[in-house]
Amino acid sequence: MGETEDLEKHDDSAKVEKEKHEKKEKDKHKDEKGEEGEEEKSKDKKKKDKDAAKEKKKKTKNPEDKKDPTKLKAKLENIESKMQALQIKKEEILRLISEAENNAANPSAEA
Repeated sequence: MGETEDLEKHDDSAKVEKEKHEKKEKDKHKDEKGEEGEEEKSKDKKKKDKDAAKEKKKKTKNPEDKKDPTKLKAKLENIESKMQALQIKKEEILRLISEAENNAANPSAEA
């Protein structure tokens, strides 16, 4: 009969140890979440600061720039260069599409 009492004591002590371990794990996870929360807060603050800077920059634009021919020409050239780059990308994608369609239509041509 003494053996069952010893086994029960052992089981109780094992349960207590397990509970302590689980509590430590929970505390550890809380600490990690706290650190992550601080990182997120700092990221949010940086984002807000960046947005505020953009808004300020938009407000400080000179309305006379819309009347200055040299600045307007520079903007036009910038847009045209971007359009040319996009046109090249478009042609490349169209070429890839046609190649893929040809390969799908003629699978024996690859082998």
